Amino acid sequence: MKKIHLPPYKETVLIFQGGGALGAYQCGAYEGLAEAGIEPNWLAGISIGAINSAIVAGNPPEKRVERLHEFWDTVCRPPSVSARLATDFASMMGLGFESFQQSFEHVVNKTLGSYAAAMAVMEGQNEFFYPRPFAPGFGSPSQVSFYDTSPLKGTLERLVDFDRINHKDAIRLSLGATNVGTGNFVYFDNRYMKIGPEHVMASGSLPPGFPATEIDGEFYWDGGCVSNTPLLYVLTENDRVDTLIFQVDLWSARGKIPTNILEISERQKDIQYSSRTRVITDAVRSIHIMRQRLMDTLDRIPEDVRNADPFFKQIREEAMGARFNVIQLIYQNKSHEGHYKDCEFSAETMVRHWHEGLADVEKTLSDSSCLNMPPKGENFVTYDIHRKERFTSESPDLASDPKAPAFVYESSGHRGHPDPKKISPKTRKAAAKK
Repeated sequence: MKKIHLPPYKETVLIFQGGGALGAYQCGAYEGLAEAGIEPNWLAGISIGAINSAIVAGNPPEKRVERLHEFWDTVCRPPSVSARLATDFASMMGLGFESFQQSFEHVVNKTLGSYAAAMAVMEGQNEFFYPRPFAPGFGSPSQVSFYDTSPLKGTLERLVDFDRINHKDAIRLSLGATNVGTGNFVYFDNRYMKIGPEHVMASGSLPPGFPATEIDGEFYWDGGCVSNTPLLYVLTENDRVDTLIFQVDLWSARGKIPTNILEISERQKDIQYSSRTRVITDAVRSIHIMRQRLMDTLDRIPEDVRNADPFFKQIREEAMGARFNVIQLIYQNKSHEGHYKDCEFSAETMVRHWHEGLADVEKTLSDSSCLNMPPKGENFVTYDIHRKERFTSESPDLASDPKAPAFVYESSGHRGHPDPKKISPKTRKAAAKK
């Protein structure tokens, strides 16, 4: 992959969602970015995304992909002889019959995938988590769960250099978690505190499967209990500098309507854990409008009055917003996957997920114009390689599905109260085209 020369962004951020076994997709995405010479100076992750982020931040650039491979090769079930024989058989029998080969491989992948997920549930995953003998237990929140995650601590200590993470010149690392007692969304950030393996584990302590992680007398669960993406934290904690964000998501909010109970379970997970980029975009747009109104108000004040009081200079500096370009890399569901896809830790599936992430980065970077700095006056743009569309704070994703009725809210782009008039399909198509 050819090297990419980025525009002069002050920060390059890599965001990793939670999603269990799907997390190998993030590793492929990181490998693609590294091959293109794009290295983040800020990593933010939740759950499996926190583990991947810590491995990247806790190793020198030349070792990061190797360490990611080591982690996933360790925790995933070894390659299946049955899977290999079935694949070879499909290739042999499918000569000249591509549709037969695809159908056979679909059945094989679905069967072996469900088996791998079942084994993860019954036996756990090597050096990651194991079933408790007398689950779920009782007493301390750190002991009440179906699985014991203590093996993960040793794995993290072996693969992650926490001294590197906590060095004064280290890449920034932010890990999202949920405080069990308060219900608040919290972040462990090496800019403000020392990060250890327990903080990484806390971010991935998804109940009731995994126990809460105790840190300084407080108990923490998976950050996905509140929000499965650190995007809003990155936007609010930013130093008001122009920022390029690669948001690597494992759950797609868009999907087909389910027709059976298993599809309902899968769809429910997709919706629950997908990133709310649209909601965040609306919030950023509102802030942008308010900042612009404040700037316009300051311009109406006579210059000699403004110069006489330093308060006005301070207000102007506070009102000036940074520009954000969010590149979305969203894993696309496969027909052979089911509601168990986040616990399907087979070596074969891991490799497929990894290659998917690498391929999506290659497709994204094939048109490097998507990395351009947002134009003056725009403070927030997003780009999705699978939809090949770019949305801005002034032109949001209002017409993503021309067939679906929706309501227009004047507050999304204009002043005033909500207008309950529905958009016709014709109007939505025109909006999308515009």
